[in-house]
Amino acid sequence: MTDATVRLTVEQARELALGACLGAGANPAMARSLVDATLSAVQFGRPEMGFPHLLDYLAALDGGRIKADAEPRITSPLPGVIESDAAGGIAQLGFDQAFPDLCSRAQTLGIAMFVQRNSFTAGELGYYVRKLALAGVVSLAVANGPALMAVSGAKRPVYCTNPMAFGCPMPAANAPLVIDQASSVTAFLNVRKAAAEHACIPPEWAIDASGQPTTDAQAAIMGALLPFGGYKGANIALLVEVMSAGLSKASWSIDAPSFASGHQTPDAGLTVIAIAPIDADFRERLRQHVGRLQAHGVSIPSQRRAGSSSVASSSIELAESLVRRVEAYKKGEHTA
Repeated sequence: MTDATVRLTVEQARELALGACLGAGANPAMARSLVDATLSAVQFGRPEMGFPHLLDYLAALDGGRIKADAEPRITSPLPGVIESDAAGGIAQLGFDQAFPDLCSRAQTLGIAMFVQRNSFTAGELGYYVRKLALAGVVSLAVANGPALMAVSGAKRPVYCTNPMAFGCPMPAANAPLVIDQASSVTAFLNVRKAAAEHACIPPEWAIDASGQPTTDAQAAIMGALLPFGGYKGANIALLVEVMSAGLSKASWSIDAPSFASGHQTPDAGLTVIAIAPIDADFRERLRQHVGRLQAHGVSIPSQRRAGSSSVASSSIELAESLVRRVEAYKKGEHTA
């Protein structure tokens, strides 16, 4: 049976999400950053990383895996480097607080880097590069988290989905170019969604607890995801691991506490490299090239989802059951 949906204005959706975050115990600054990231995912074509993923944050706040009163500690060990200790809070808050300085340093030095440790998982990685692209900056972001993915030769999960995202500014009439993908064949959220719907998954997505390929989503959750492209995806996962956890001094994925249970922060790592385009015509040249590729039948990420306009939708459609679950946190009526 299909779940009924409700349509909310962006402001109604913001009020709903903000009330839920505050109801779960988040401090106001944390709540604002989390809501901004949630709405960004919804409005720019990643709805599964919006309100459904917000529930993970709300549950983590309630369970103590996110420290509700966390205040990022931001330092600068080098002129081109901004370092953040998220203090057990969310990844987005440290980035948002460092954002003006990161943009300024990129424009002044040509390139700058933000590194962060000791946070909950990064959420939609496209959020970070999209925000920079809208400010006119090219960027690359990588993040890790608790181990969910096994690779050839390993008997247990050793990497998280270890995503990487790339963002480029486009002319004002166009949405930013954003590429956001995991090192695994699919995101963990897709497997969890399939399990909730009692749906089968492709056999190349995951293995069960005994190491065998499975089409049972619930068995996959008890097992491990698989990398895309075999050893090539595994190599990219290692690259992301070194760039995120290694540079930031966060936990390696194999050592990170769970993001779904317990009372410890996952200590996820995040690295964002920001680059100022030196070509004044960069945006227009990119727009023209993307147009040529599309004329050849190439599907361009973010352009196909958000369309050509940078103006986000004025309303958001959500499943009624999802709205009720988020509202329960706002009203203090949620259950563990």
